[in-house]
Amino acid sequence: MPVDRTTVATLAAVLGGTALIAVLNLALPAAGALHVSDFVVSLVGKYLCYAILALAVDLVWGYVGILTLGHAAFFALGGYAMGMYLMREIGARGVYANPILPDFMVFIGWKQLPWYWYGFDHFWFALAMVVAVPGLLAAVFGWFAFRSRVSGVYLSIITQALTYALMLAFFRNEMGFGGNNGMTDFKDILGFPLNREATSVGLMLVSAGALSAAFLLARAMTRSRFGKVLVAVRDSEPRTRFLGYRPETYKLTAWVVSAVIAAIGGALYVPQVGIINPSEFSPANSIEAVIWVAVGGRGTLSGAILGAVLVNLGKTWLTSALPEIWLFAIGALFIFVTLFMPRGIIGLFAGHRVATATAEAGGPAAEPGAAAAAESAAREAAG
Repeated sequence: MPVDRTTVATLAAVLGGTALIAVLNLALPAAGALHVSDFVVSLVGKYLCYAILALAVDLVWGYVGILTLGHAAFFALGGYAMGMYLMREIGARGVYANPILPDFMVFIGWKQLPWYWYGFDHFWFALAMVVAVPGLLAAVFGWFAFRSRVSGVYLSIITQALTYALMLAFFRNEMGFGGNNGMTDFKDILGFPLNREATSVGLMLVSAGALSAAFLLARAMTRSRFGKVLVAVRDSEPRTRFLGYRPETYKLTAWVVSAVIAAIGGALYVPQVGIINPSEFSPANSIEAVIWVAVGGRGTLSGAILGAVLVNLGKTWLTSALPEIWLFAIGALFIFVTLFMPRGIIGLFAGHRVATATAEAGGPAAEPGAAAAAESAAREAAG
């Protein structure tokens, strides 16, 4: 599979950038002018996890046409699976020195560990649950939704309802996930103390590796014959169905893969921020992820990563300098992008390259209609 310049630039920025930050943090003295602080390392790690979520959203929105307003659910479920492992890892070092029960269970008077916590004292089991639980939920949800041919705004609404319902459920103490306070006070991961700078750097690098792997996976999917059918479904689902494909199968596959990618981002996010609580399920988080993708460029993959980093950089600055205007700023940004930059930042550069090439060729650029493009893509995939 050929590698284009955008792919190389994206991987170089993610892997090269994080490697440089790691060196500047670990190799230079804290008093040095080029030293990168531990705070910046943790911040970059968090941005990388957000970029993984944005990539997952772009896979289904940009290439399948599913405007998801509930992907925070999968992100949070992955985070909770990792949080359960980190809580079991504390053992007798907790406030109540109980080797089995997490502190919040002892506090509310629980006497034994719930059955669904069994196995989370093993890292491999937690990793399996990071993939299995969100993947299974996405498969069941998608099977019913796509089989019923729910689409458009109606599908967006039920994805939002899904994450909101999960948020309300996880707020309840009876669920056994820490209720309103969630899980926190993590000590270490795989024996490495989370308060050490080397651990923070390691988690940042792992996040960069996971983002790169997810990006390559998404790119391979979208550039393959399978991806061409996805685009055909996005542009004209009835015509794709008429040509003999089953759009619900393609949509379900992309949906489940996207959910698992989001969950992996959530699992990496929790040890770096040190807490997971029901607020991560908030529909507002899903909407923010959609804004990241829109700003960077929907249907580009690289744009999703860029948008997540840039918007969160702005959020970090605005919430500290002018916290009262942050929500207005994010709303205005979304309106501006929708009206004046519908193809996002990456789309601006792509449009400039196309215009330059067209001018040099001495002719107008031709853009086939959506229906024609869908038929062409589906026929090529069949060939």
